[in-house]
Amino acid sequence: MCAVDDNRPARRNNSSSGGGGSDSVFIIAGQAKGSEVNRRKERERIYGHGPSMATQTTASCTGSTLLQPISEIINLPLDQVNFVACQLFALLMAVWFRIYLHPSKTSPFIRHVVATLLGFYLALFCFGWYSLHFLVQSGLSYSVMVFAGLENMHKYCFIVTLGYLILCQITRVYVFDYGMYSADFTGPMMVLTQKITSLAFEIHDGLAKRDVQLTPTQKYLAIRRMPSLLEYLSYNCNFMGILAGPTCSYNDYKAFIEGTGYEPRHQENANGKENGKYKQSEPSPKNDVISKLCTCAISLAIYLSLCKLLPVEHAIDDEFVSFTPFYLQVIYLYLAMLALRPKYYFVWTLADAINNAAGFGFNGYNKDGSPRWDLISNLRILDIELATSFKSFLDNWNIQTALWLKRVCYERCAINPTAATFLLSAMWHGVYPGYYLTFLTGIAMTMAARAIRHNIRPYFLVCDSYKRIYDVITWAWTQIAISYTVVPFVLLAVGPSLKFYRCWYFCLHLLCLLVVLVLPVKSRRRQPKEQQDGLQQDGLQQDGLQQDGVRDSQTEHNSTDNNCNQKDKTT
Repeated sequence: MCAVDDNRPARRNNSSSGGGGSDSVFIIAGQAKGSEVNRRKERERIYGHGPSMATQTTASCTGSTLLQPISEIINLPLDQVNFVACQLFALLMAVWFRIYLHPSKTSPFIRHVVATLLGFYLALFCFGWYSLHFLVQSGLSYSVMVFAGLENMHKYCFIVTLGYLILCQITRVYVFDYGMYSADFTGPMMVLTQKITSLAFEIHDGLAKRDVQLTPTQKYLAIRRMPSLLEYLSYNCNFMGILAGPTCSYNDYKAFIEGTGYEPRHQENANGKENGKYKQSEPSPKNDVISKLCTCAISLAIYLSLCKLLPVEHAIDDEFVSFTPFYLQVIYLYLAMLALRPKYYFVWTLADAINNAAGFGFNGYNKDGSPRWDLISNLRILDIELATSFKSFLDNWNIQTALWLKRVCYERCAINPTAATFLLSAMWHGVYPGYYLTFLTGIAMTMAARAIRHNIRPYFLVCDSYKRIYDVITWAWTQIAISYTVVPFVLLAVGPSLKFYRCWYFCLHLLCLLVVLVLPVKSRRRQPKEQQDGLQQDGLQQDGLQQDGVRDSQTEHNSTDNNCNQKDKTT
């Protein structure tokens, strides 16, 4: 569930020709390879269109053909080769940008211009004239921000931006290349949509609301001045994030461009120390960049090794379902989903490394004084693979998108915010039916997981051994639930997705329904707001008993604490 998900069926040449009754998952995986002809026939049987579509990836690339010889040598589609080449070029430019266009050497205007022009160049190289959609979407949204009233500007901008994205996705999917993997222009537009809508809400919070109406997070993110057109384009289309993101707040990006993003976080996390190893005004990202590049290399190697060995489509093969014990089907599904995730680890970690190499992403210091470069990180791999709850998995997967959904939808939706957030996520990802099946299933999974955690977990916290048993059980169930939920996200079409769920007898759907009915949990989303309102009322009642000077001092102190801790909370 990410900015590249809409482009990611990745099912070409992955379908199996069949698999008989086997005694191990590895034998099943070996049978899943099949021959090229059989894989094409299987694709035609499952998805309903001919194998000729499997040869259209090169034709669907609308960008430069300069790297066509390399594409043929390594046997990868040209659009993917262009994408990786542009990201590697962006990594080199990020190092140059940090060294030679440092804020101490040049003005923010020059940094904005260079970042924007490099971003447009990469977009043209990857997507050709389709990259004009970035300008059209940005231009329409900026016009709404300028000419619409502040009171409703954020709503109009949200509708226009998301509507334009959905229109482009409908055109691409149902007119050009349904079911094909192509690094097309709608992927970057998904990130662009996040940035534009976030900016609109932050401008609305900063210019149309009072501070007392804002949460601490909204107060920190609020924008007090309308960005210029150059600042707006630089934020949306800079070379560091135009292809794969990640999303960031405008205030953080502006601080990076102006060179003011280090000292506040130093003061915030340095525990008041002024000397020694804590006193470092501008730390180097070298170690973090190298570490993340190593993670990229490992992730890419794992993905290329396993993606064709363990295709998800094999889980709905008739012979596989008929002759394979159910417990082996469960294990195979987990391994197939495990083999898919390194693709996203590679894309997101490389994007994070590019931003860090440019000097963007500093998030204060650890307790030992080492710098943290995770301000805009999009995932935590170990926390994902070791997640013991559905929520924990989602909290560490595509982090910036989760924050965007929380800030523009969950915190502002008055009616059923959980369902509204999942629906928005499905609409943002694209128009394939499988996305909606996944997120509808995700709603049920979230409600059931919340009920189980609220009602059952306390019984296992009495001692460490019980807690470890609980963690092992919930880890296994979380991995199965995630794999079960995400299958339609991979298969995309309604027929194959429902076929998979029928093979599993809709077991987890029914289990979630039973859990929700037996273990209902009242939503606690409104509780913090109610508590805050109650505290405010108490404060008003006590105003007559306090001196004005003391009350003002306490209010100022609490506000300062909230703001100082906010950057840590947002990560």
